Amino acid sequence: MRIGVLTSGGDCPGLNAVIRSVVHRAGALGDEVIGFHDGWRGLLECDWRPLDH
Repeated sequence: MRIGVLTSGGDCPGLNAVIRSVVHRAGALGDEVIGFHDGWRGLLECDWRPLDH
């Protein structure tokens, strides 16, 4: 399964920890996590990269 992570706002306490947990858990289950550059623009323009570390 491919899981997309998109954030579209300002600073949010704990957000990095949440993203890290999603990446590690998904990796342990054999899933792929991708992140989009520049929020919604990245989603609409297919501008993404794998989140693997």
